[in-house]
Amino acid sequence: MGKIFTALVFIGVPLSVIGSLMHWSSILMFIIYCLTIIALASFMGRATESLAIVAGPRIGGLLNATFGNAVELIISIFALKAGLIEVVLASLTGSVLGNLLLVAGLSFFVGGVKYKRQKYNVYDARHNSGLLMFAVIVAFVIPEIFTSSMTEGQTISLSIGISVIMITLYLAALFFKLVTHRGVYQTTDEGGTEEHEVPEWGKVSAVIVLLLATIAVAYISENLVHTFEEVGERFGWSELFIGVIIVAIVGNAAEHASAILMAMKNKLDITVEIAMGSTLQIAMFVAPLLVLISLFFPTAMPLVFTMPELISMATAVLLTIVITNDGETNWFEGITLLAAYFIMGIGFYLL
Repeated sequence: MGKIFTALVFIGVPLSVIGSLMHWSSILMFIIYCLTIIALASFMGRATESLAIVAGPRIGGLLNATFGNAVELIISIFALKAGLIEVVLASLTGSVLGNLLLVAGLSFFVGGVKYKRQKYNVYDARHNSGLLMFAVIVAFVIPEIFTSSMTEGQTISLSIGISVIMITLYLAALFFKLVTHRGVYQTTDEGGTEEHEVPEWGKVSAVIVLLLATIAVAYISENLVHTFEEVGERFGWSELFIGVIIVAIVGNAAEHASAILMAMKNKLDITVEIAMGSTLQIAMFVAPLLVLISLFFPTAMPLVFTMPELISMATAVLLTIVITNDGETNWFEGITLLAAYFIMGIGFYLL
């Protein structure tokens, strides 16, 4: 698989540059851009995995989630610049659904087929559950009640206030997990093997790969955004479907692959940290950050989602909490999460 992604990068990046300069078909370029971003995301995933081997599961999962979300953040910034507010909000929804239902579901299913029972740190899972409830139920759903009777200016002001609070709490949560309470809540069975792993790349090489891949993703993402309108008209896709399904899957490709790989290695602590940690980062850091960044563009983005988006995210959070709060999983729980994702995917496609 690594050779395939390497070939895609060395073929896709030049084609992306040539195609954008020569104005090739938007449909063709949409396919080339998506495949190239996914291949670049795999490089970012491999680089962060190399760094994670020497940093431990918590920091490793955080690094993977951060650089995985960097792709979507870049795409979203260019979408905001183009005035595609609905696509950005939909892609945030898709990231929450994708991480909690698709990534976790596939990881639990693939890992569960190989191992009867897989365990992970239940204390981390419960800590993340509380933050998920806050991020989606409190910070996303509750404001919808207030904004229904507010002016546009008041809605933006509320969104800014919520964004600042969420970013502050997210940074406090990182400080809690990585500094003040690091190592306090540990399980006796860490779930993974004790074998010593050798990183694929050294620290310097991994950082260089991350830097170059991020630059390439930034360039391709800006061009990808300009293909959305024509692709949507051609295939009958709404902006909602493009954001929830297409942008979310492409933007989170790196962590999707890494989480599944860790599950196959029986390293569920890292898998859960990627799936739930990435969701928290999207909801509590990326989304609020995009609200603040949008203030520098002609159209500011309010932190107000549609009712289908809100209900889908709340349902995904509640289902994930019920399934993960016991500290172990199996293939059937994975397929349950996947079933929920496909049901929601069909609904968004038909809207």
